[in-house]
Amino acid sequence: MRMLALAAFAGLLAACATAGPTPYQPSDTARYGFQEQSIEDNRVRITFRGNSLTDRETVETYLLYRAAEVTLQNGKDYFVVSNRDTEEHSRLQGDAFGRSRYGFSYYGYRPYRGWSRFYDPFFDEPSYREVTRYEAIAEIAMFNGVKPANDANAFNAREVQANLQGRVTRPPAQ
Repeated sequence: MRMLALAAFAGLLAACATAGPTPYQPSDTARYGFQEQSIEDNRVRITFRGNSLTDRETVETYLLYRAAEVTLQNGKDYFVVSNRDTEEHSRLQGDAFGRSRYGFSYYGYRPYRGWSRFYDPFFDEPSYREVTRYEAIAEIAMFNGVKPANDANAFNAREVQANLQGRVTRPPAQ
C-alpha cells in the first residue's frame, strides 16, 4: 500500500513539473508541438499547436522558426508564406463540485444516502474559467537564391533562425 501511495505521489510531482507552456518539440512525441506535411517538392504545410499555457505570440514564433528550420533542412535559402492562419480554441473549465476555501472537501458514507459531501459552511459555489489554446498553420514554398526584396511574405531562413533562436524554449533533456 505504501509503495502505491509513493508511486502516485511521484506521478503527481512529475505531472506538476511538466505543466507549463508547450516547448518547441515535434508533436509526434507529445500532444502539442510542431508537425509538417509535404505538399510538393518545395511546398510544406507546417502546424504548431500550443497548450492552454502557451500564448498566441509564442505559437506564431515557433511556427515561423520551424518554417526556417525546414527550409534550411531542405537545402534552400528562403521561404515564402502563401497561407497563414492562427486558430483560437476556447472552452470553459470548471470545478463542477465547488471547493472548500481550505482546498479540500469532506466526503463520507451515510446510510440510505451513500457517499455524499458533508456540510461545509465554507463551501464555495462552483468556479469556472475560460481556457484558450492556439494553433498556427502555414503553407510555405522554399527557394534558393536571394530573397525578393519587395515581397513581405518572403523570409530569409538563416536570418529568421538567428533572430528567433533566443525565444525558442526546447523541452528539458530526459
